Amino acid sequence: MIRRGLLLFVWVALLFVSGAAQAEPPKKIVFGGDAQYPPYEFLDENGKPAGFTVEITRALADIMGLEIEFRLGPWEEIMEAFKNGEVDVMQGISYSDERAKHFEFSQAYTLIHHSIFTRKETLDASTLAHLSGKEVLVQNNGIMHETLRQSEFPITPVPTPYQTDALRLVASGAHNYAIVANLPGLHFIREHQLTNIRKRGNPVAVQLYCYATMKGNTELMAQISEGLAILKKTGRLREIHNRWLGVLDPGIPPRKMIIAASFLFTLMVLVVIGNVIWSRTLKREVALRTKELETRQKQLLQADKMASLGFLVSGIAHELNNPNGLLLLNIPLLVAAFKEMHPVLEKHFEDHGDFKVAGLPYSRMRDEIPLILEETNDAARHIKTIVEDLRDFSRQSVDEMEKTDINDIATNAARLVRTSMEKATHNFHVELQEGLPPVLANAQRIEQVVINLLLNACQALEDPKGAIHLITGFQSQNSVVYLKVMDEGVGIEEEHLPHLTDPFFTTKRSVGGTGLGLSVSAGIVRNHNGSLTFDSRPGQGTTVTLQLPALNGEVSHLES
Repeated sequence: MIRRGLLLFVWVALLFVSGAAQAEPPKKIVFGGDAQYPPYEFLDENGKPAGFTVEITRALADIMGLEIEFRLGPWEEIMEAFKNGEVDVMQGISYSDERAKHFEFSQAYTLIHHSIFTRKETLDASTLAHLSGKEVLVQNNGIMHETLRQSEFPITPVPTPYQTDALRLVASGAHNYAIVANLPGLHFIREHQLTNIRKRGNPVAVQLYCYATMKGNTELMAQISEGLAILKKTGRLREIHNRWLGVLDPGIPPRKMIIAASFLFTLMVLVVIGNVIWSRTLKREVALRTKELETRQKQLLQADKMASLGFLVSGIAHELNNPNGLLLLNIPLLVAAFKEMHPVLEKHFEDHGDFKVAGLPYSRMRDEIPLILEETNDAARHIKTIVEDLRDFSRQSVDEMEKTDINDIATNAARLVRTSMEKATHNFHVELQEGLPPVLANAQRIEQVVINLLLNACQALEDPKGAIHLITGFQSQNSVVYLKVMDEGVGIEEEHLPHLTDPFFTTKRSVGGTGLGLSVSAGIVRNHNGSLTFDSRPGQGTTVTLQLPALNGEVSHLES
């Protein structure tokens, strides 16, 4: 009897424990990272985790159905928590053979470049050999700390909690050299205006950037690797990469671009200021002829500006096209060469084990090299498209009218302003009605108008969440083809609407607006027997409608 009662008690206890275990919520997976490593991972102004790796982790958790939380702090502290089991996953960590003995690594989702940073008066420090016998600031227990300890050069690493601390110490003169990651270093220099700091030479180290778990946690690493593969195949990883790290669009070097843009802007401002002063003086002396002279001067100014811009763009396109042609010619040869070398390399790998390729293990690089060549070939083709568009835009046009498709003009204009559009908004929508009748127009002139309308819409947005719509269509009742540019920007005051196409009228004087863009655009549209109308309310955005007459005899199929 006692034995039965004891068995009953044990059975009830087991049932209670089982029910309690089932009621427990799923365990959250803790992802650790550096609190001061922008743009990869950092704490924003509200103390919330943000950055490239943080957004990838959130996307990965969403796909795989994981419950997660973030823990960001000093690198050494987070690494210690990772080793103690308080942190399950390091969401951004550089791969090394030494670390691979203790950690499970995912496939790399980006590369990290480390460079030497010094004060601008400190020269001859562009390679690790130049740092022999020197003390160099690095992040404590970071990948460069490990690299310098194993380096063939006699370099003394001096650890700091954050890479930003290393840059502060160099800027203050307490130390002369630091090795930090390129993007975080340049981001910190720009944000804190450390004008006496310079990046020296090419990167001294390139590492694969991965997720990591402790050795033996293969189940969790398998989930992470599967999620990363899905993000790559769906294009979501590239989208996040472009949003945080940016696409390095081909073009002239930024420094030269800034100098050229500053020179042109200064020249334009000086010309405009001189023209305004001259116009006002003339108005007082010859009141009856002032309006006519102002109109002629505006047209000459715009023609001179467009001619200068066309000459500059044509030269840039020519200079880009020659080296890019070599890329398009040589990359397929490299692809074919690697395919032929691959069996030999695999045989060497099987016979002699792993070996280094460009400083990285061949076992990892054999899958990365074809992807790198493919991405480089895609980038070269993208350069070719941009160069062709720039040539078309810069080509001198005469006012000859020809049968033109408004959809082709809209597509070309959208492509030319793509970089500005991506910076201004995450919601750019193009809706082109198919089968539109052609219009009689100078395509380059109308394209100039559409580009101006799109750039104005970008400048009107206060938040990248605001949308911009580019729409084309046909109105059968009055036989016109229309193009609309709609934005969700700040809008325009009602009293300003009648003056938008007046020469030199602008609501953007404080940011460099000259008031000539819409005036010139309206003149082009009038020369095409079309109309340009505006509908706007403050805080509710703006809609600009361009209407051009459809060619007679081309609209019967649409009307039917």
